[in-house]
Amino acid sequence: MWTDQEQAVHLFEQLLNESAEIAGAEFKSFTGLPFVYVYPSGNTAREGIEDRLKWCAAKAMKGKRLSLAMNYVRRTQTFYVYRVRFLVPQRKMFCCGNFCDDCIRFTNP
Repeated sequence: MWTDQEQAVHLFEQLLNESAEIAGAEFKSFTGLPFVYVYPSGNTAREGIEDRLKWCAAKAMKGKRLSLAMNYVRRTQTFYVYRVRFLVPQRKMFCCGNFCDDCIRFTNP
């Protein structure tokens, strides 16, 4: 059984590799941080690559409580490097007494 985060990463990888703007995508992890090496097809600009990354991430996160953290790292002559992470929201574990909207008292166990 996969978590929502694992499902989103898997679907994100599939969508990127099927994309017309991207010739290929490699996923590597260094010191626990995930990096995506994007090989553009043709003369695709950086903005087009970023739009496609965001579109694929949005499709992968649909129906899940995840958020995207994407940072541009560097570019070489053949590929772009991005750090892409799907973040899981933190939940409160106790009531602080400040009548917060997301108070643990208002959720069902």
